[in-house]
Amino acid sequence: MAVKIPQALKKILEDKAYGHVVTFNPAGRPELTMVWMDVDGDELLFNTAEGRRKPDNIRRNPRVIVSVQDRNNPQTYAVFHGKARVTDEGADAHIDKLAKRFLGVEKYPYRQPNEKRVIVRIGVERISGYGWS
Repeated sequence: MAVKIPQALKKILEDKAYGHVVTFNPAGRPELTMVWMDVDGDELLFNTAEGRRKPDNIRRNPRVIVSVQDRNNPQTYAVFHGKARVTDEGADAHIDKLAKRFLGVEKYPYRQPNEKRVIVRIGVERISGYGWS
């Protein structure tokens, strides 16, 4: 069952929050990747591209774990457990929004020719951590 993300954590996620995302490969082994994080209501979001392992892992097994640290107070962190889904709706605009936040540019500068962007939306089922509650 989804839980609400507390406002203190939304504030961290709306800042320059780098997340460490764990997905699970076909053998069930964890794979860890660093991503730019975002929040929409009570869902965590990050952006990636088709052809990378994260979307394939999530489609096969939607369980994810995300760790986020407050860049302004490194002792404050949160760990989110949830289920993810992959969508392409709004993904191009979303990567540009993140590029503006994280890089200070209007357009994501690392797009590859014929790259298809996707958003991973995570319904949070459990939150743990320190310093934000």
